[in-house]
Formats: sequence, C-alpha cells, structure tokens
Amino acid sequence: MSRPEINRRKFLLGAVSLGALAAAAPITNKAKAFEMFGFGKDKEPKAPHGKAESFPFELTDEEWRERLTPEQYKVLRSEGTERSCSSPLIDVEGPGKFYCAGCGHLLFSTGSKFYSDSGWPSFYEPHDEYSVGTSTDYKIGYARTEVHCANCGGHLGHIFPDGPPPTGLRYCINGVALEYVQDEKTE
Repeated sequence: MSRPEINRRKFLLGAVSLGALAAAAPITNKAKAFEMFGFGKDKEPKAPHGKAESFPFELTDEEWRERLTPEQYKVLRSEGTERSCSSPLIDVEGPGKFYCAGCGHLLFSTGSKFYSDSGWPSFYEPHDEYSVGTSTDYKIGYARTEVHCANCGGHLGHIFPDGPPPTGLRYCINGVALEYVQDEKTE
C-alpha cells in the first residue's frame, strides 16, 4: 500500500480549509465579548463603528509620508504590523495617555493598559467611545476586527476577545502608531 504524497499545494489548501472551518465554528462563549466592542450576532460592525470613507483629519499621501516615519507610515497608512516586542511602550506604567502618532487624537490611557505577553501594547478599552473605530479585516484569510483611529483612520491594530475584566477584550496595538504622554505630577 503506497502512502499518499503531500505537496505544498495540497498542504496549503488543507491549511486554508481548516482555517475557514475554525472561523466558521460557533463561538457562543465569546458572543458577549464580540457584542461588547460593536459586533452583533452576524459579526458585522454596528454603527458608529466601521471604516468610514472620510475622516475629520485627512492628508494627502504625500503629506502623510512627510509627517510620519517610514515605520509609522507602514503601520498607520498601509495597515502593516511592527515587529513583535519592538515597542518600548509595552513596559509603560504610571498615569498617562496614548495618542495617535498620525494626528494626535486621544486613543487610550494607562488605566486600561495591561501586560498581555503578546509582544504589543495592550488595552482592555479605548479612552472613550469616540477614540477608535473598528472594521472587519480579512487579510489573513479569516475575519478579524481591525482597530483604527476615529479621527484620521490610521490602522492601530486588532481586537481579540481574550483580555481581562471588565471587558474581556484585548486591543492589541502597534506601539509605533502611538505617542505616549505621561500625566503631569500634582503635588
């Protein structure tokens, strides 16, 4: 009896099929978490979330390239991802706020920051309901929830339903997309 030969094409087709099955599997235990960050039962963003056609703060591509470093441009404008564990913002503690590196919009505070061991700064909620927006991202073959700046549309990262209480969410954010400002000490 001969063994079936597995070539690269068969392997990749099998991997994609398994990924599609996993994405379609019921997630009843995670449904509440999905609803908490703007997704209904059909996993589509609810208003006011979703990637808008235009944003309050807009620049031309040339202006973005002048304003941002090449790494910031790659993440914020081309929806890239910074290298894991490369951001000094992973270890930031103490009172402070995180702003969009593209437009200066307030996104997160250290009060909702936690160490997730994911390699990127993580938060369990944005600063307020107007800080970020979400959209569905299918770039790696299955649906993920992308997080973007509500002011300029810059790509920040993704949301996962494996964070701590009270939300159970993990906003996994590229540190290069953030500017950290420590709160002034009051004496």
